[in-house]
Formats: sequence, C-alpha cells, structure tokens
Amino acid sequence: MSSKESKIFSKVSLMSTMSGKKIIKQVLLQEKGYKQYNKYKIQSEKDFSEFTKRFLLSLHEKLISDTNPKDTMKKFVEEIESNELSLDDSKIVAVRERLSKPEILADRVQRILNSNFVKMTFPVLNALIDSASEYYKEPVSKDVRNSIVDGHVIAIDLSEPMDRIMDGDEDIEFLDDYRLMNPYILEIARQKISVGGDAVMKAFEDGFKDARIGQYIDSRLKSKPESISDENMIGCYKKYRAVMGTAGRNMALNLSPLNDIFHLGMAKAAECVGCGNEMEDAIINGVIKIPSWPLYYSIVTKNVEKAFELTLKKSEIYLDEAKIALEMLPDELTIKPFLKFLFLTVSHYNQYWFNEMKRRDLFPYFQKNLSISIKNSK
Repeated sequence: MSSKESKIFSKVSLMSTMSGKKIIKQVLLQEKGYKQYNKYKIQSEKDFSEFTKRFLLSLHEKLISDTNPKDTMKKFVEEIESNELSLDDSKIVAVRERLSKPEILADRVQRILNSNFVKMTFPVLNALIDSASEYYKEPVSKDVRNSIVDGHVIAIDLSEPMDRIMDGDEDIEFLDDYRLMNPYILEIARQKISVGGDAVMKAFEDGFKDARIGQYIDSRLKSKPESISDENMIGCYKKYRAVMGTAGRNMALNLSPLNDIFHLGMAKAAECVGCGNEMEDAIINGVIKIPSWPLYYSIVTKNVEKAFELTLKKSEIYLDEAKIALEMLPDELTIKPFLKFLFLTVSHYNQYWFNEMKRRDLFPYFQKNLSISIKNSK
C-alpha cells in the first residue's frame, strides 16, 4: 500500500466518514466481506510485482523488436483518431533508444502503474474471475487467468499515459516516451486478452471503441470548456465505464448471466471513482479538471462549494447503480460480501477527498479562479 493509500485508509481517516466507520466495524468483527477483500488485497500486493515484471518484459520486447516503429505509430494514431498522441517521426529513434534501456522503461512503467484505477482494480478482477470460474464450474488455468487479468489491467492502464499526454501535465521527455509506448501497450493488452477466446476479444474491442468515443469527447471539451453540459459529461465518462465495464464482463469470460452483472457493477463503480478522482485531482493540482463534474456544476451554479457537493451526490448515484448489480447476482455466488466491502471503500474514498477539500478551505480559492476562467472562456 502506498503512503497516500495508507493515509486515506488510516483509522483517523476512516473515522471521518460513514462508510469508513462501517469498514472499521467489519475489520473489528472480522466479517466475511472484509476477510474476502483482505485475502485478495494481500495476494494482489504479492502478485502485482510479478505482473509488473511480465508487463515490463513484454513492453521491452515489443519496443526493441519492432522493425518499423514509424508505421506502428501511424497505425495507432489512425485507430485512436488523435494526432495529439502521435510522436513526431524525427523523435522516434531517440525516444526508442532511451526506452530500450531497461531502467528507463521500468521508471516509465512504474509511473503509469501508479494509478488508483489500476491498483484498486487488480484485486477486484482476480476476485471476479475466480468467482466466475467457481460459478460456471469451469477451471481457468493460472496462465489463462494471468493473461486475461493482465490484459485488462494493461488496457485500463493505457488511459494513464494517454490522459497525461492530453493534459500535458508532465515534462515533454516523459510525454514523448508515453507516446511511443502507447501502441505497444495496446498490442500487449490485445494479445493477452485474446487468450480468452473470440467472445472475450469481441467484448474488449467493443468496449475499447466506446472508450475512444469518451476520450474524444473529453479531448474536445478540454479545448472548449464553456461547451460542457450534462450530456457531454455522460459521454465523456464512457472512457471510465467502457473499459472497466468490459473488464468486468470478461472476468466472466463474457458468459451469461455474470457478464452483464459484472459489467454493470464495474462500469458504475468506475464512474463513481471517477468523481472521487476529480476531487482528488483538484486538491493535488490546485485547479478544477477540464472536463469534470465539479467544473460543470460550478459553471451552471456559479457556486464551487455547491458544485463539489453535487459531485459527491453524483458519485453516490453511480454507486447506487453499481449496487443494483449486487441484487442481480445469483444466490450461490460467494463473492457478494467482497463486493459490498469494495463499495464501502469506494464510498469512503470519495467522501475522504470531499472532506479534505473542506478541511483545507479550498472553496474560496477555486471560486476565485473559476470566475477568471469563465471570463476568459467567453
């Protein structure tokens, strides 16, 4: 667990939210949900380093063995339909040479894996695929299990470098490195996911297409924040629900009925976490993210504090929808307590960042900057 995670889930922090208090109760009473969650959390902390090694080795092999990296980049940009993600041909040789050094590539991989979505998702996907295997009475070999889980975690992780490039929030050297890495990350994800079979692969491709639509809307709103609307934000959030929902669907090997149930739960939980991320990003970066629910509500209400309150309420709506999936689960599925506990951690995470914003008294600061932003956008 990172130092940031340790702080968010410390006893003091847990006592500051209603969901946190419920988490403490489960821990003290050693309830089933906590025990299931803790089992996968501990196992994932051990396994994550092995996953990182597999990812790093695959990525290094792709980078150094590609005989035509310019063509690889061209095809990727054409598929994604975003020139911002393209690396200039004149830079490819130098960037490739830099990334061919294992220690440099390892640093870049660690940077993009340092993501809430990735770290929170890894144990969840392992729990889901195990429960689906048990439910369908279809044993999944360790290699196949690793490939399917790895592939989806890598696909989820692809959003990290893409977002950082679009936001321009790192030094140009890092952003150029991410640009060259992206096509190979996607290729690795596809290769691993394909191990699950045609139905699993089709679900991934459909989900990835939807995620690209969300990414496009996100990119468009970055350049025209004044055009943000409720409908646009729903479209923008496709980038969360598509990739995470697809991961959930494919942990059930895209087999009915768990495929749709896992999809609903994961998609809506991802949108819920997205709201929390927007609050966290505002605190860490000192600016309200464009686009985001806090920005939309701020522009409409002209009241930043109310905007963040509404964002928290929006996250609760998403989580309530995710909880519907729990009611759809077959009675014999043993993973329900795990998922209930997981949703408590998500709820606490969002409430923690809202409370942190209040504690730091950041609303006046954001209100002042919002007024300037609105004036400049007109």
